[in-house]
Amino acid sequence: MRRDELGDLAVFLTVAEELSFTRAAAKLGTSQSALSHTVRRLEERLGVRLLTRTTRRVMPTAAGERLLRTIGPAFEDIDAEIAALSALRDTPAGAIRITAGEYAAQAILWPALKRLLPHYPDIKVEIEVDYGLTDIVAERFDAGVRLGEQVAKDMIAVPVGPEMRMAAAAAPSYFATRPPPRTPQDLTAHNCINLRLPTYGGLYAWEFAKDGRELRVRVEGQLAFNTVGLIVDAAVAGLGIACLLEVDMAAELRAGRLVRVLDDWCPPFPGYHLYYPSRRQPTPALALLVEALRYRG
Repeated sequence: MRRDELGDLAVFLTVAEELSFTRAAAKLGTSQSALSHTVRRLEERLGVRLLTRTTRRVMPTAAGERLLRTIGPAFEDIDAEIAALSALRDTPAGAIRITAGEYAAQAILWPALKRLLPHYPDIKVEIEVDYGLTDIVAERFDAGVRLGEQVAKDMIAVPVGPEMRMAAAAAPSYFATRPPPRTPQDLTAHNCINLRLPTYGGLYAWEFAKDGRELRVRVEGQLAFNTVGLIVDAAVAGLGIACLLEVDMAAELRAGRLVRVLDDWCPPFPGYHLYYPSRRQPTPALALLVEALRYRG
C-alpha cells in the first residue's frame, strides 16, 4: 500500500466516525472540499461507494461499515503506539481526552490538573462534560470518569474518590404543608423534581436500598431538568423533593436550606473511578494523571 492510500483511509475513517465532512475538516485542520475529493478518490480506487451523502448527514454504506470495522482497530493501535513513543522523552508529553460528568470534572479532575500541569507543559488535556455514558473507545477518548457501578467490566478502573451516597431532600417550606415520606413508595404522593439523563433513555428512576432490598421509583412532578444545579435551586425554592448525589446538595443540607428524607434508604456505593480500555497501554502522560488522581482513602 502506498503512503497516499494510507492517508486516504485515515481521512475516510475520520469522516465516517464524525458522520460529517464539516466536523472532520475541523478536526483535521483542512477544508471540506479537500476531504470530499479524498474520499471520492478512495471510492474510485476501490470501485465501491463508502459514504452516503445528503444535505443533512453523512452515513457509511454497507461497504463503508465493513471497511470501518476492519481499519478502525488498526488505526487505534497505530495511534496508541505513536503516543507511547513519548515514553522515550525525558518528560511525559502528549494529549489526553477525558469524558466526565460535571461534578467529577470540577471536584476531582480540575484540582489534580491544577497541581499537575504547571510541572508538565508538554501535556495537553481536553475534558468533555457529558452526563451520558460515553463509549470512550468509539468516541476516541483516552479515559473517562464515572461512578464505579457505571464502569464496564472490560475496563481498567482506578478509584479516584471516596464512597458516595444519594440524598432525597426538600426545603423546610415544602414540608410545612405536607408530611415527609417515610418509605420510597410515599414519593408517589409528592411533587418530585425529575432529572433527565440520556443514559437512562429518559427520566432517572430514583434508586433506594435497605436491608438487601432494592427499589427503583418513577416519580412525578411539575419540573424536570437535565442539569443538577437547577434541580438544587428548585428544591431550595420549595418546589419539590430532589434526589441527587449527596455531594451535589451538601452545602444546602449543612445550611439547613434542604432537609433530608429517606436517609435510611440511601446506603453508600462505590464512588468515582477513572477508567480506560484494558487492551490499551496507557501513555506516560495518562499514567501520570492516573497516579495523581488515585484515591488512597
